[in-house]
Amino acid sequence: MLTKKIKAGAVHAAPVYMDKAASLSKVLFLISQAANESIELLAFPEVFIPGFPYFTNCYAPNASTVALYAGQSVVVPDDLVDVQAACATHNIVVVLGVSERMRGGHTLFNSIVTIDADGTILGVHRKVQPTWAERLVWGQGSGYTLRTYEPKRGGYRIGGLACWEHTINGARQALIDQGQHIHVGCWPALDILEGFEEAACAQIEALMKTHALTAQVFVLCPSSYVDETCLRWMETNLGPQDKVKAGGGWTAIIHPFCTFIAGPYTSSRDKIVTGEIDLSQLDLVKAYVDGAGHYKRPELFRLDVDMTQRWKDEPDIAGPISWKRS
Repeated sequence: MLTKKIKAGAVHAAPVYMDKAASLSKVLFLISQAANESIELLAFPEVFIPGFPYFTNCYAPNASTVALYAGQSVVVPDDLVDVQAACATHNIVVVLGVSERMRGGHTLFNSIVTIDADGTILGVHRKVQPTWAERLVWGQGSGYTLRTYEPKRGGYRIGGLACWEHTINGARQALIDQGQHIHVGCWPALDILEGFEEAACAQIEALMKTHALTAQVFVLCPSSYVDETCLRWMETNLGPQDKVKAGGGWTAIIHPFCTFIAGPYTSSRDKIVTGEIDLSQLDLVKAYVDGAGHYKRPELFRLDVDMTQRWKDEPDIAGPISWKRS
């Protein structure tokens, strides 16, 4: 039985597009802002550093552009030392979406980094299946990083998935089976893509509420939006395009019974969407349905998750990675 109450925040913001250093500085600013609002758990959008690779939807494939993107991608833990320090300074758990570059290599992953309130990197999840044109940029993560984590003073288990990875029911069930209590669904703005204007937010809401109810978890759904730094970078470096426009994003905090604790927020302005997560409410929810227990029917259904190491560096980023004071 859990009794803890947590003030949580889901970031709705635009990164400084294709600028790792500036986006990291913005992360530090938002962590400080969250601390001033007494937030204990803060979740960032998908690949907030250095921003979502919208160029894959707007232009013909170009390896040179991917190389530029790789140069602005995050190496764990090297590029996150200041973020670790901010978590420790402000006593806040942070879940951060990044484009990750393999340390000492060139392969990229769509990754989610979970950092404890003492600065320890609890682990890195790599999206197991990049979607559509994303495969021009990111490799496939393995089951080795499909994990939940328990912050030292948290009293809960937290895990996350990125974007349409939520359509992989096996990935969601893998987190459910690990006793997840809080889920972070990291998203970019999708309703600004040609052809998705009317569908994207409805899809995100459906997937987030589906996991909230079927996993019986609280869901933080942080999202970015497209700003002028993104549109200007693409036009300056790649030429005119009409496939992506400014705005977008859908950010919310959702109760296991699918009601909104906060949001949804869809403005083109930075905001931390905040709400209280009362973990004691899981007792009632789990009395009705428990996807890791009495509602699972294990004699009928079995899930086999291959958590074998597939990439050479996975043990180095799986965590925990302590923060070393300088």
